[in-house]
Amino acid sequence: MSRIGKKPISIPSGVTATIDGGVLNVKGPKGALSLTLRDEISYTLDDGGILVKPANDSKSARAFWGMQRTMVQNLVTGVTEGFTKKLLITGVGYRANSQGKKLKLQLGYSHDVDIDVPEGIEIKTPDQTTVEISGIDKQKVGQIAAEIRRWRKPEPYKGKGIKYDGEYIFRKEGKKK
Repeated sequence: MSRIGKKPISIPSGVTATIDGGVLNVKGPKGALSLTLRDEISYTLDDGGILVKPANDSKSARAFWGMQRTMVQNLVTGVTEGFTKKLLITGVGYRANSQGKKLKLQLGYSHDVDIDVPEGIEIKTPDQTTVEISGIDKQKVGQIAAEIRRWRKPEPYKGKGIKYDGEYIFRKEGKKK
């Protein structure tokens, strides 16, 4: 039994959810999102929320149960609050600058790195060493954050690179004399 899957998803006021032809549509104050529903899982819309249960007793239905419930919860959270990831840039001369729909990174390469911002994602740079990524789709926010981080992962000797806010980099000692 899935402990996560048993919990019903409450729908706050101002959010509407509908099921049309195997697609769950959720609309809220920040926008609208949709999710293609799995055949192994049954989804029930009540007046207070959404209930996710396995449609049969197969192993695949039990495997998808908790994950599908979490994905529906992410839809509801996305259209009400949204999601944010914060990246910190450490290193001499490393900096970021957002210019409209592009993010320009200077990461010690011989060229600047230009990243196109996808639709539905907003990138802010409050200062040169901080990048804030926000949007209503949790998967897109995490994906663009991972793509930015991939350009210069933090290294274990000096800690230079791009890391998530709150991420701990295990530092190595280096050579002993």
